[in-house]
Amino acid sequence: MTKRVVVLGGGVGGTLVANLLVKKLRPGEAEVVLIDEDAQHVYQPGFLYVAFGQKQPANLTRPVRSLLDRRVRILTAKAQRIDPTAQVIATDHGDVHYDELVVATGSHLAPDEIPGLKEATHHFYTAEGAQALHEALKQFRGGHVVVGVAGVPYKCPPAPLEFVLMLDAELRAKGLRDKTEIHFVSPLPRVFPIETVAVKVAPIMESRGIQIHTFFNVESVDPKRREVVSLEGETVPYDLLVLIPPHRGAKVVIDSGLGEAGGWISTDRRTLKATAHPRMFVVGDATNLPISKSGSAAHFEADALVANLIADLRNESQEHKYNGKIMCFLETGAGKATLLDFDYNHPPQPPEPNRMYHWQKALFNQFYWWTVPQGRLPGEKQTKEQQEKAGD
Repeated sequence: MTKRVVVLGGGVGGTLVANLLVKKLRPGEAEVVLIDEDAQHVYQPGFLYVAFGQKQPANLTRPVRSLLDRRVRILTAKAQRIDPTAQVIATDHGDVHYDELVVATGSHLAPDEIPGLKEATHHFYTAEGAQALHEALKQFRGGHVVVGVAGVPYKCPPAPLEFVLMLDAELRAKGLRDKTEIHFVSPLPRVFPIETVAVKVAPIMESRGIQIHTFFNVESVDPKRREVVSLEGETVPYDLLVLIPPHRGAKVVIDSGLGEAGGWISTDRRTLKATAHPRMFVVGDATNLPISKSGSAAHFEADALVANLIADLRNESQEHKYNGKIMCFLETGAGKATLLDFDYNHPPQPPEPNRMYHWQKALFNQFYWWTVPQGRLPGEKQTKEQQEKAGD
């Protein structure tokens, strides 16, 4: 009987894994089924540019089917519960059995966890949120702007920094910067989770007059008084508030009792296999790995995950190790950007921002649809020495 591999989720991780699987499996070795609730693939990094009127949401969405190899079967259904013992996924279109499962369910925003946040704040982490923020920026004529993070972890850690630096440049171009105070709040002891990035970016922010508030854990927002209050007792007033809401794992993961605190699945950081479930792999935001929740992480995880999953199907040893590779750009405004390239053992050493990295990011955004989801952009090919280091 032909075995079945189910990929749950049609984001970058799910789409890429499904495409790599059908390319690397032997003919007739296994059926690959991708389950997604609305069968739409969204390029979420583009929402940052929607907020500034540089992109349209309609151009950031494609049908999942258009990105999948024809050998991948797609099922448009809502997953309600995962039973790893019976190896069954209950959906609103019936039960789906699997021999191997890849959980690529991503994460969701949880603004309701902070009183007043949903009513008061803007963000750019959804199409609707980015559009609303764009309208707010068009109407803004000066005042206090508060930008920051309302909870960790959160998707795409560079994004809040990119927004505040691009906002500074935008306000300067409009002649509104001298009429505006910009504050950046972070629950961390620095502006970015990784120190080598923080020490590069914080001086840029300070040189542009952006006021930084660290150890600022948002407790509540008062929409009437227009104030953000931290657990530490600090209060910052605002006229425009842009806070990234807390993120949590997918509802199906939480409802199935598969997640740890926050709904993230405990995952082996080398093999990408769920630590408690022998026929389950996890990719992208759904993991609890100590790396950023981003499409870049999913991209570089995919090769090792697919190799280990196929080894599982063939009852072979799993020798492929993910080394924590991440590579992404960080916009610094005024047409410049820098590069973050790192792994478990090597922190990023971002170079001075320049126009080349900005244009490289622009080109990547443009050609994403024809590269990453189909596996046409190479992942992380590791030497034997790198494989051994990844296992440390």
